[in-house]
Amino acid sequence: QVQLDESGGGLVQAGGSLRLSCAASGLTFSSYAMGWFRRAPGKEREFVAAINWNGARTDYADSVKGRFTISRDNAKNTMYLQMNTLKPEDTADYWCSAGDSRYLPTQYKYWGQGTQVTVSS
Repeated sequence: QVQLDESGGGLVQAGGSLRLSCAASGLTFSSYAMGWFRRAPGKEREFVAAINWNGARTDYADSVKGRFTISRDNAKNTMYLQMNTLKPEDTADYWCSAGDSRYLPTQYKYWGQGTQVTVSS
């Protein structure tokens, strides 16, 4: 069975950093483009970042561009989201997802359970 497990969320002060991890199992990890999404309280789900199969192509939401970095280590079946200069508006539940394609853009098929990120001012 396909399993995506996020970790690394927590509480951090504004201006701080967190690194989220997404560990994948039950799929050939390098065959999938991957993405991060988030939903703040009372808000719609928002695209955060995406990465193609080998990391050569990345896409970011304008709200996180320059602050967040998406990466992947196919040998470890793991995707990361390095979040720097965090702002209170980054507070949200964050999900990783695997797409249907190796390439971007892609539709997203598999989802993790989510991890909470809280940024205090």
